[in-house]
Amino acid sequence: MPTMATNAMAAAAAVTGGQRTVLITGVSRGLGRALALEMAKRGHCVVGCSRSQDKLDSLLSHLNDSSSSSSSSSSNSPHLLFNVDVRLNSSVEELAKGLVEKKRVPDIIENGQLQEAQMLWDECVNSSVVPSIQLLSSLMVTYAKKRHFDRISGILTQIRNRNFSWLPVAYSLAISCFGVEGQLHLMECTLSEMVSMGFKVDSRTANAYVIYYSAFGSLAEMEAAYGRLKKTRILLEEGGIRAMSYAYMRENKFYKLGEFLRDVGLGRRTVGNLMWNLLLLSYAVNFKMKSLQREFLTMLDAGFRPDITTFNLRALAFSKMNLFWDLHLSLEHMRHENVIPDLVTYGCVVDAYLDKRLGRNLDFALNKMINLDECPSIMTEPFVLEVMGKGEFHLSSEAFMEFNKQKNWTYRKLIGIYVKKRRRSNQIFWNY
Repeated sequence: MPTMATNAMAAAAAVTGGQRTVLITGVSRGLGRALALEMAKRGHCVVGCSRSQDKLDSLLSHLNDSSSSSSSSSSNSPHLLFNVDVRLNSSVEELAKGLVEKKRVPDIIENGQLQEAQMLWDECVNSSVVPSIQLLSSLMVTYAKKRHFDRISGILTQIRNRNFSWLPVAYSLAISCFGVEGQLHLMECTLSEMVSMGFKVDSRTANAYVIYYSAFGSLAEMEAAYGRLKKTRILLEEGGIRAMSYAYMRENKFYKLGEFLRDVGLGRRTVGNLMWNLLLLSYAVNFKMKSLQREFLTMLDAGFRPDITTFNLRALAFSKMNLFWDLHLSLEHMRHENVIPDLVTYGCVVDAYLDKRLGRNLDFALNKMINLDECPSIMTEPFVLEVMGKGEFHLSSEAFMEFNKQKNWTYRKLIGIYVKKRRRSNQIFWNY
């Protein structure tokens, strides 16, 4: 379990983009104190509140020591600490008014409460102060997690009435908050409203729109969303390609997956080998070996170099079909391309030989491997294993390494133990 300091480091690391003003409740002790000190050390302004004045005075001196400010006096301190009881509405309202009057509206609220954040937002909207987009983002994300979607719609209405310059960004944030929680109808309505107001939908929002339909909608809804994206002439980025591909794989629609990949364009260099690997997978999963080989050669002719995922999805198909000669040629090709085998590659070779009781010939294939004495690793894309499954050697190796984490495992050691295990299981005779 991570410590308080670790959590504070993680939260502080997320605050980027220059100096920020961060509001932290419960700042006098525990995680709130650790987070405040870390924020001050990173050059941010801390606005904190607690019920203990003595602890606040002590913390202020520590914050001044941690910050980069040359002055450590409380009068010139960039930090503000308030004696506030967040359980009382009147106390929270006074805090919000005080921050607005001092023009110290926070960009981010950490370890805070929804009520406090909403009051601060209302105070900003009803005054001449323009709230930051960071504060809006924190508030919307919190409401989305609490599933207060009506509050998000209310905030959009407030921003629209004030005619803030970053209204398009607010719409994009709302679309993301609705989508990530699976509220596709609200997301659709917000997008339609955004377009009706004349705002342009950027690439990030359009791709997120497709991703959320891929995750929570039906295939028909997902394809309709992709069709709308194509009409805008916005390119589907890698995240959208992966999301739609996973949706097709979940439904075992591998023929449609191939059609989708060809429609997007197999020649796109910006996504590397992802498109080709997904296309090859659509053939490998159904063991269409001739089509698999044909498309692999087409990939090479198009100027793409195969990576570890390309080789392993082919090796999995060869291993399951007991095509030893093709498996050996693939290993030779890997060596020629300087592609390092991983645990999946070794699993294909070991399972193919031992399943056919050819363990004595296993060394012939292993001699082609250049990293037998290195630590095992998995560099293959996860979608290959999700579709093709893990072999017996792969599963056993993960169990061995999980059981004894202190041992310096190598591929050679794992293979030796697994071969002994298989040999013992073959020597058991049952008496009935």
